[in-house]
Amino acid sequence: MKITLIKPNIGKKGDNLYVDECRMEPLQLGIIAGLTPSDIDVVMYDDRMEIIPYDEPTDLVAITVETFTAKRAYEIAKEYRSRGVKVLMGGIHVTLIPEEVEKYCDSIIIGDAEPVWHIMVKDLKNNNLQKRYQGEQPDIPQKNVITRRDIFEGKGYLPITLMQFSRGCKYHCNFCASSAYFKSRHFCRNVEDVVLEIKSQKRKLIFFVDDNIVSDFDKAKELFRALIPLKIRWVSQGSMDMLYDDELMDLMVKSGCLGLVIGFESICEANLKEMNKGSNRKQKFTKYQNEIQLLRKWGLQTWAAFTVGHDSDTIESIQETCKFAIDNKFCFAAFNILMPYPATPLYTKLKNENRLLYNGVWWLNDDYRFNYSAITPKNMTADELTEVSFWCRKEFNKPLSIFKRAFDFKTNMRSLYRFITYLMYNPLFRKEVYKKQGMEFGLKKGEKYES
Repeated sequence: MKITLIKPNIGKKGDNLYVDECRMEPLQLGIIAGLTPSDIDVVMYDDRMEIIPYDEPTDLVAITVETFTAKRAYEIAKEYRSRGVKVLMGGIHVTLIPEEVEKYCDSIIIGDAEPVWHIMVKDLKNNNLQKRYQGEQPDIPQKNVITRRDIFEGKGYLPITLMQFSRGCKYHCNFCASSAYFKSRHFCRNVEDVVLEIKSQKRKLIFFVDDNIVSDFDKAKELFRALIPLKIRWVSQGSMDMLYDDELMDLMVKSGCLGLVIGFESICEANLKEMNKGSNRKQKFTKYQNEIQLLRKWGLQTWAAFTVGHDSDTIESIQETCKFAIDNKFCFAAFNILMPYPATPLYTKLKNENRLLYNGVWWLNDDYRFNYSAITPKNMTADELTEVSFWCRKEFNKPLSIFKRAFDFKTNMRSLYRFITYLMYNPLFRKEVYKKQGMEFGLKKGEKYES
């Protein structure tokens, strides 16, 4: 028996599917492969960089679905089902809006796959695949399961190993799809399992893809202590409140942390309050002056993530956010348009206010483009929000900005390794800014989709 795993693309730029040069290993599919019994053959195809061989014999196609890839995932499923192949879908979008997804496949997994994957496999062998499988999030995720990384070989991924220590986050940010998925809960793997998985692969550079690796300070400290003897370098995502615990930060740095993606989100306190960004408001708000000093003290290269289009935002305040990011010499920064993901509090709020564009189903609309506004903001038009967001990306990634931001001897030039990392990845991300802007979702136009 054979199972084919698929990572869908977002869509196309021009007439052809977009080729993602910054692609990383699809960790979730490696974990699924690790869950699959050894008597079943597993292959994986990544739509972001290779042609899917639809006519290759297989017993089941399993597709991981995110909101941005939903349209393309449905196209792939249609191709397989037209050949009589059963299609299973799982992932965050499936859990957020299962009634939509199940229209385009034979079976779905709602929630975490780990508790039900073996049941699904047994049903598949017995030709009794169910329409729905309800996977409850285990208290200890990925227990005794090592990611199968052989399915990633030869596919040209960036030379960094993706791994996971925890899932979810304890905070309740109103725009966050992950918070809606995990219901603002946080679950940690056994530290011994993480150490074993690190030792099972060859790289010394690890990306922990956790939503918030420091959501539980005590658990994070346990992990960091265990990482110190391994002498690895790692990056992840963290929350601002970590900076107020010196022991946590000391262990983090000693364990090999190079830097973190941190959700600054806004330099306007009114926006932070509205989005319920509790981790950024635990101390008196001073536009992050103290927090940035602490980040530089600990030598962390920061990927500052901002969302733009909140109700207190103006064109001028968004431009000021970009200047703030450049002046503080962040290693990287993202200026993401506020997106109404289904089943989030933000989506419900904007729907009730009649401020959703594309009939509220932007992810399936032929007219929607990647990095465009899908909402009507309060203080500007949707087109103006799209334009100023792209302006921020262009300004931050200009050659002069890259040059200026490099000269921070406490972060980007703290060591030769950090400086080389900065010089390698900044031009790559600059290129991606222009390539991804305005991408169409999916490959085909005119398909009829139901939400």
